[in-house]
Amino acid sequence: MLTKYGYDNAIPMLLIGFSIIFLAALFLKGYGSVITISIGAIIVFFTLWFFRDPERVIPQQALHDPSVLIAPADGKVVEIKETEELEFIKGKAIQISIFLSPLDVHVNRSPVSGTVDFYRYMQGEYLVAWHPKSSELNEQSRIGITNPYGKVFFKQITGVLARRIVCTVQKGQVLSAGEKIGMMKFGSRMDILVPVHTDIKVVIGQTVRGAESILAILPK
Repeated sequence: MLTKYGYDNAIPMLLIGFSIIFLAALFLKGYGSVITISIGAIIVFFTLWFFRDPERVIPQQALHDPSVLIAPADGKVVEIKETEELEFIKGKAIQISIFLSPLDVHVNRSPVSGTVDFYRYMQGEYLVAWHPKSSELNEQSRIGITNPYGKVFFKQITGVLARRIVCTVQKGQVLSAGEKIGMMKFGSRMDILVPVHTDIKVVIGQTVRGAESILAILPK
C-alpha cells in the first residue's frame, strides 16, 4: 500500500516509469529496448518500495502505558547522548538519533501517547543526515508532546537527499503511540529527546522498526 503522504511524488514517478516501459516496448528493439525497459522498471520498483506503508503491530504495552516510547521511524540508532534541550523540555535530556536510509520505510509515527504542546517548522541546510550538526542546522519539523509522565520532543530532519518534510500534527492535537504523523522523503533522520532519567532500551547500531520497537520508558 502506498502512503497518502507520497501521492504527489509517487503518482508522477509511476506514470514516468510506466510510460518509459510502454514506449520502449512499442518503438525500440534489441538491447536498446531491454535497457530502456529496465530503467522504467527500476523507477516503478523504487517508487513502490520507497512510498510503501506497511501495517505495523503497536505493542500493547505502549497502547496502555503512556510511559512507553516506541520508535517513530524505521532505521538505525546512530547516537545516544546526554544534551541540553532548551526549547521544550527546558533542561537536561537524552537524545536518541535514528538514521533512515532511502531503503527504509519513511512514514513517521508518534513515539508516545499525549498532547501536542509544541510545533515548529524550521528551514535550514541539507547536511548528510548522520552528521552531528544536522540535528541543529538542517531543515526540520520539531514536535513536543506532553503526557502524564513528562515531555517528549522529537524532530523530523532532512538529509542530503530528503528535501521535503510532511507533518500533519497541530498544536493541541491528542496523539496515540504509533499514530501516523507524516513522512520524510528520500533519506533522513529523526531525533527523540526525553528527560534525563529515562530508561533507554536501545543501543547504538541497533536497527528499529517504526511503531513496533520500544525505545525507552519514561520515569514514573
